[in-house]
Amino acid sequence: MPEGLRERKKRQTRRRISDVALGLFVAHGFDGVTIAQVAEAAEVSVNTVYNYFSCKEELVLPPEEASPQRLADIVRQRPVGQSAVGAVLTRLRDEVRGRDRAVGLSAGFGRVLEMMRAAPTLTARLEDLGREMTEALALVLAEETGAERDDPLPRAVAWQIGSLHALVYAEVGRRTTAGESADAISAALLELLDTIETLLGERILTYAVRKDAPCSE
Repeated sequence: MPEGLRERKKRQTRRRISDVALGLFVAHGFDGVTIAQVAEAAEVSVNTVYNYFSCKEELVLPPEEASPQRLADIVRQRPVGQSAVGAVLTRLRDEVRGRDRAVGLSAGFGRVLEMMRAAPTLTARLEDLGREMTEALALVLAEETGAERDDPLPRAVAWQIGSLHALVYAEVGRRTTAGESADAISAALLELLDTIETLLGERILTYAVRKDAPCSE
């Protein structure tokens, strides 16, 4: 269904607030800017900021871009014949080729990364987010494969997938800090993903292959 005018205006307002906040955080540090200052710079009220973002950290890590369900959703949406890890590798390759904001390949990410690394609450949130993604993925894998409650395999596979996912982001951060271009980083990441895939064993590469199309809601 096409996006309505009201929804489009809300999305644009949310994006404007987030972009203004990021600019302020990069210039003055995450801890050096208040929500009131963000609201003033974005020309909205403090209540409006909180209507779109439940906390200050969400201005940098909005739920739709930094969701604990990211890996689980990728696996849920995979096509028939694709395994869980295959789905994640495919999505990461697509995002890398598209210089997607989701993997930190958008313009200006280097300064945003420096700001995030200097803010303890943001680095802690990133660590929590990685753990939450892995836990959510483990639940999906256990449900889809019909694993027993005490079966460690879904958790082990989820940990492997979560680790490769985290490695990609760590590599983006390392190369961005080193001043490499987006093109160079993208090429290096695609090579890294190919290397990861060759190192994965047959058991994980063929684990949780989708046999039937997911039911529509």
